[in-house]
Formats: sequence, C-alpha cells, structure tokens
Amino acid sequence: MGSTSDLPVMKKAADFLNSMEVPFEMLALSAHRTPEEVADFARNAAPRGVKVIIAGAGMAAALPGVIAAITPLPVIGVPLSATLQGTDALYSIVQMPPAIPVATVGIDGAMNAAVLAVRMLSLSDEALAARYNGWTAELNGKIVKANEALSEIKYDFKTN
Repeated sequence: MGSTSDLPVMKKAADFLNSMEVPFEMLALSAHRTPEEVADFARNAAPRGVKVIIAGAGMAAALPGVIAAITPLPVIGVPLSATLQGTDALYSIVQMPPAIPVATVGIDGAMNAAVLAVRMLSLSDEALAARYNGWTAELNGKIVKANEALSEIKYDFKTN
C-alpha cells in the first residue's frame, strides 16, 4: 500500500488471504516517496517466492504501475478513494501503457483483489483451491438461506 493510511481498506485483502491460509507480505511503499524501495521490492519479489502482488494506491496511484513495470509477476491494483472519490486513482491504475498490464478492481475493492489473487494461486495449488471452493460454497449457502427467509415475508401482491 502507498501508506499506512490505506490500511483500513487494504486490511480486507489481508483478512481474506489470512482466512485462506495464503502467506503474504504487508508493506507501505510509495512510488513517489520511496522509489528505490519500490524498485527493490518489485525486482526481488519473484526470487522471494511471491506469485501475485496486490498494490493499493490513491490519488496519482502510481504504485501498481511502477511495480508492474519492474516485475514479471501479475499485479492487481486497488484504487483507493483518497481524493475525487477514488476516480483519479482508478483512472491512473486502469490506463496502463501496452505491455505493462495491471489487473484493476473497483475503488476500495481490496477484498476482490484478494479473491482474484487466490483464484490465480488456486490454479497451481489444489489445497488452496479446495479452501476457496469451500468459501464459495458457504457464500452460496448464505444466499439460499436468505431466499428461504425472504419467502416467509408476505405481501398482498408478492408472487413468490
């Protein structure tokens, strides 16, 4: 994340990765304030065993793109709503030049970034795929129960 002020949003990704038993690093790196540290992180992520990078940033939101320019790993950008309701960050992350792709989730969508990362990692990790499939089954079960509860609500003109 660009700074620790991003933690309330990025914590959602950390919580999900933790629940899926995925080892992860959590760092504050600024493309503008600590560019050497960002470059070092990006260059050395793959050799350290990192498989996917989630980078959250607000305002100019350069962090995901700078990382993607340096590492061959997939980068998922999380635009943060620091200013302009996050649209500035969204545009900065989604408008990458050719050959520097950054997958982008919605504004403040750290949870979806973690879900996407887990889906990527599940392609080569059967145990993680099983945990993820169990989680999605739980989500499905919640919707089934919600519809059962909704069926008990009566209105004169409700047809289901």
